[in-house]
Amino acid sequence: MMTGKIIRGVGGFYYIHPESADKNVLIECKAKGIFRNRNIKPLVGDNVEFEMLDEEKRLGNIHEILPRKNALIRPASANVDQAVVVFALSFPKPNLNLLDRFLLMMQTQDIPVIICFNKCDDQDEKEIQAIVSQYQMCGAEVLVTSTVTGTGMDRLRKVLGGKTTVMAGPSGVGKSSVMNLLFPEAQMETGEISRKIKRGRHTTRHTELFCIGSQTYIMDTPGFTSLRLPEIEKEELRDFYPEFEQPATECRFLGCVHINEPDCGVKHALERQEIPVGRYENYKQFYEELRQQKKY
Repeated sequence: MMTGKIIRGVGGFYYIHPESADKNVLIECKAKGIFRNRNIKPLVGDNVEFEMLDEEKRLGNIHEILPRKNALIRPASANVDQAVVVFALSFPKPNLNLLDRFLLMMQTQDIPVIICFNKCDDQDEKEIQAIVSQYQMCGAEVLVTSTVTGTGMDRLRKVLGGKTTVMAGPSGVGKSSVMNLLFPEAQMETGEISRKIKRGRHTTRHTELFCIGSQTYIMDTPGFTSLRLPEIEKEELRDFYPEFEQPATECRFLGCVHINEPDCGVKHALERQEIPVGRYENYKQFYEELRQQKKY
């Protein structure tokens, strides 16, 4: 029996990178029926035990899925150490509501997020600093990159080292270009942006893990244009906003949710411009969405 990591899953076949093997070695496996009977589906990122059936043709069978550190529904993946979410600084203009949804989704699953603002070569320095400082205030690690000039790529490589990273982001933000620069062998399609509709074509069709170094994997995922909020209570939402933590100690009421209460420390901090207005407006929208969901 051998061990390895599922790199890709397509049409019931799973491609496994054996432990300690060259990064180009992949074994094509099928999952035994026992997983179907247990209602367990192997995920990209799963560490598995498999049996080699044909060494020459590199065919095998998955026997056991080893215990998972975590499992994401979207993208469907397992054993993720961190997420890098890529947004463009130029066009498509960054949808910060979508970014805040992604941050929230990862925070509820205890997965650290690195925000990568790409296409910095096409944007004014002042505008870059404004958006970067907004997200640094919420405790996120923020990278600014360009695949044209190479800005920030060395730092991105460094944060990826020795980890399994989900790379996500809306279509058209240059995510595939970033992946191609980091890992040229991936040979991904790079979708041209249509300047007419200013939206990217969907270029990544399935979740796939790429080995870019020793114990270093990147999971590229299909682009997304919307995200549902995680299933949490509306009163829990405030706990996922690190920038609220200190101002909330000044709230008059212990259970303050920072919406309509008087003497709210978070709203005072907002007035003092210590909390970004956009982040707070998204918070209020998410709170209302969660409130409406609980009605039905």
